[in-house]
Amino acid sequence: MSPQGKIVPLSFTGLLLVALAASVARQIHANGGRWTGTWAASEQIPEPQNALPPEDLRDATLRQIFHVSIGGSLVRVRVSNAFGNEPLHFTAVHIARPLSPESPEIDPATDKALAFSGSGDVTVPAGAEYVSDPVSYPLAPLSNIAVTFHLDDPPAGETAHPGSRETSYYIHGDLVAAANLPGAKRVDHWFQISGIDVIAGRESRAIAVVGDSITDGHASTTNGNDRWTDVLAERLHGFAATRDVSVLNEGIGGNHLLTNGLGPNALARFDRDVLAQSGVRYVIILEGVNDLGDLTRLGEVPPEKHAEMVHRIIGTYGQMIARGHAAGIEVIGATILPYGGSTYYDPGPSSEADRREINEWIRARGHFDAVVDFDAVMRDPTRQDRLLAKYDSGDHLHPSIAGYRAMGSAVPLGFFQR
Repeated sequence: MSPQGKIVPLSFTGLLLVALAASVARQIHANGGRWTGTWAASEQIPEPQNALPPEDLRDATLRQIFHVSIGGSLVRVRVSNAFGNEPLHFTAVHIARPLSPESPEIDPATDKALAFSGSGDVTVPAGAEYVSDPVSYPLAPLSNIAVTFHLDDPPAGETAHPGSRETSYYIHGDLVAAANLPGAKRVDHWFQISGIDVIAGRESRAIAVVGDSITDGHASTTNGNDRWTDVLAERLHGFAATRDVSVLNEGIGGNHLLTNGLGPNALARFDRDVLAQSGVRYVIILEGVNDLGDLTRLGEVPPEKHAEMVHRIIGTYGQMIARGHAAGIEVIGATILPYGGSTYYDPGPSSEADRREINEWIRARGHFDAVVDFDAVMRDPTRQDRLLAKYDSGDHLHPSIAGYRAMGSAVPLGFFQR
């Protein structure tokens, strides 16, 4: 009503938004009314060599391609300014079907503009994320979607996921609806997009995976989608009882449980990367090798330092278990892979003893709700402190493509049946 108490008619735009909201509400109700994340990436401040120069993002269009896990009839996108120091203005955000991850070309017939609280642009506060309004958009499982946005001014503090293993494209000018971006620069990182949600089946639910570079996919194929989490998503889709279970890869290369390094420590980011994600019913935790490795990277330390590290890692697992359970999430522990022979960490007998002690705690009853024993799958039975040769990428720390497939195949799908 107006200040005088009279009813003021809605504008045409207002009526259109009301009609659109009603249509979306009907679709949500028909599908069971559950938003579920189908893709996500953990955000961080990019290292200088992985950041884009501010001038490259002034009056710029950035087109990024994401490989989803489950499909749906309605889509919404999370734009992020999580590590920004000032509000960030997105002048437009579009989605479309890309023709290839190796190209910025899209099918223009599939291009749709996103709205944010009914507006075509959005200003995201510093440190925040913003979820778009739902849009009717048929998204197939295990398919690619392009998200294109335009910025008038570069972010004051970039929010990124450097370990994308996917190619992104950027160019000056507002070209969000363009079928192609001739002359666009290429970079294998993601920026300012943290998640994609869908309305899928009534039993849709998500698995969040908290991890380091082994989950992020170091040594996997650029644009190949052959991380162990991708393998798991393929297997889930191929099994009728888990077809509506998505996988959200929240790995960060170089991440730690206990200290900030490349990205916030795992406990600090647990709320945003797990609890705030749509439809999460399970979380897999595969973290700890970087904490163990860093302890002795510059030289051996006294036994009490090893004991303290083990105690703190186990305590952090306990904190994650408690937080997950409080939110009704099943928490699955994953044993730490062997890394003997790694030239970066060069672990000795004491570090290997720490890894085995932690893994025995993970395996023990009464801690995690379930366990994925990656250590048992990936280790060399004749030298249990090392990766099996065929599963070793060559650095004795990260798995090969065959190793990632073995990991993704080792996760029991029975964990996720209803």
